[in-house]
Amino acid sequence: MAIAVESQKRPEGSKPKALRRSGLIPANLYGHKGTESISLVVDAKVVERLLKQAAPNKTEIELNIPELEWSGKTVLREVQIHPAKGTPYHLSFFVTKA
Repeated sequence: MAIAVESQKRPEGSKPKALRRSGLIPANLYGHKGTESISLVVDAKVVERLLKQAAPNKTEIELNIPELEWSGKTVLREVQIHPAKGTPYHLSFFVTKA
């Protein structure tokens, strides 16, 4: 069973630190259209729940981006954790081939 996650396109010119302060975690989606990548933001509370259920490179995640009208199966490839705080500060999703 895939875990469902909803994200938003990252606003142009937004700073990662400001996003984190407002409760959003920066993320990237790779492979949705060949070699293109999309900058996204995911709610920090959603990321916490996701990390309790998903294992990087193993768990299939149903990612939904309403602004781009895109939805598909992805895998969480990389999770960057802040070294001092122990909180996630960046995620990387890769589209899986169905």
